[in-house]
Amino acid sequence: MRNSTGFTLVELMIVVVVIGILTATTIPIYQGYIVKTQIDRAVGELSAYKTPFEERAGSNGGVTNRDIGYTPSNLTTGSQVSDIAALNSDGSGWLQVIMGGKAHPNLAGLIVRFERSSSGVWECVFDKSAAATWKSSYLPSGCRL
Repeated sequence: MRNSTGFTLVELMIVVVVIGILTATTIPIYQGYIVKTQIDRAVGELSAYKTPFEERAGSNGGVTNRDIGYTPSNLTTGSQVSDIAALNSDGSGWLQVIMGGKAHPNLAGLIVRFERSSSGVWECVFDKSAAATWKSSYLPSGCRL
């Protein structure tokens, strides 16, 4: 009787199938994680401009990119040329960026906006109309469509 060592072809094929199944299920989960992380990062970066916006609004100053210290993110299509903020005469206003640049392709065209009421209350709003592959699971808590 001969002792065999190694794996049979069937055993190797089973391993390949198992690896394929694991890969097929984990890649979409990983992609969703990347998208959510990038959205959270964009919201955080934009949120940082609320304080200088408030300072400028309180002193009746301007809210240009230079006034609020805006630095474009590599996740957005922002530039120093196009202002990301607007202040209305009644005290309301907004900060907004459009996802693009090095953001995940599912986020391209997504508008991330903070709207300020005339009483100074901020609200996070997303406009997904230009983001064709948007999924509701991407929406962070505290924000609305």
